[in-house]
This record gives sequence, C-alpha cells and structure tokens, in this order.
Amino acid sequence: MASSSTFSNPDANSNPSRESKRKKRRKIGDNGKSEPTASLDQSRWRTQNEQQIYSSKLLQALRQVRRSDDSPSPVIAGRAVRDTADRVLAVTAKGRSRWSRAILTGRLSLRLSQINKKHKKAKVNSINIKSKKPLAAKKRVPALQRKVRVLGRLVPGCQKLPFPNLLEETTDYIAALEMQIRAMTVLTGLLTAGGAGSVASHPDRLG
Repeated sequence: MASSSTFSNPDANSNPSRESKRKKRRKIGDNGKSEPTASLDQSRWRTQNEQQIYSSKLLQALRQVRRSDDSPSPVIAGRAVRDTADRVLAVTAKGRSRWSRAILTGRLSLRLSQINKKHKKAKVNSINIKSKKPLAAKKRVPALQRKVRVLGRLVPGCQKLPFPNLLEETTDYIAALEMQIRAMTVLTGLLTAGGAGSVASHPDRLG
C-alpha cells in the first residue's frame, strides 16, 4: 500500500527539490541587493542648536590640546586642530553615520596603513623594475566607476559601500563639513575679537 501511494502522488515527491530551488533563488536575489542602512536625517547639521553644540565641544577639545602641547610648530598645531575638529564632528554625529564611526575608530588603523603602504611601495617598485607591462594591457575602468571609487576614498569608511548608500553618506558628510566650516569661522572671529574669555562668557554667540 505504501508503494502505491508514492507512485500515485508524484508531486509530493518533487516538493523538497522545488523548495530547495526556491531557497537558492532567494539567496541569489538577496546577494544582489545593497546593504540595508538606517536612513540619515537630511535636516541635520543645518540648525543653530547643532552648530552651538559642536562649537562648544570643539572649544573644550582645543583647550585640552593647547594644554598638552606647550609650544608646537605651526604645522603640528594646524594638524592637531584639524584632527580635533574632525574627531569632535564625529562625536557630535553620535556614530549614526558610517563616516563618523570610521573617523572615531580609524586613527590607529590609518597610522598602521601608512606604515604598511611604505613597505608595499618598496616591494611594488622592485617588481615593476623587473617586469614592466605595457599600458595597453591594463583593463580600462569605466569613467563612472572611477568617479565612484574616488568618492568612496574621500568619504571616511565608505570605500566598499554600494552606490546608493555611498550617496547618502556623502550628502550627510558634506552637510556636516559645511556646518564645521560655519562654526569654525564664527569661533575664529570671536577668539580674534575678544579672546577665549568672551567666548566662555557668551556661549550663545557660537551659533
């Protein structure tokens, strides 16, 4: 009786194979999709409140840098101000964006990568001297793809990001940099006019 039931219902025997094929198709379809990320608020970095928060945090951080470095050279001092401004900007973003997380976690890795690049350059140069390939043999990359790669290098932590997510991160990063410029311009004017004491006594002017 068992054998007759199996012969009479061929659809029942083929169901497991169909289910496995469907699962494979779903996996293939999921791999082609872009990485799901939380949508960033487009109105951020444009309010006076956001600028005041960033300016006050930046002023405190710059005071700490000044205390730690007694008499730095202009080049070192400028680099310290730039690094501090970027780090405070990432802290103000609260890790909601990929670029802010990359700035906060990428200081040490950037230093190590620069050291590794120097060693790799020496090896690559020695290999190229031994065997040089003609320029025509290199694969040509489409212009749009080249621009996307360059954009991915400019925005921290977005080098291997899908194009839609890269555009979203770039928009947020540009808005943050614009706010940073506005805040630093106001802060420079106040410090030049009245010094750090006037800024501390009137924090509402930072916006």
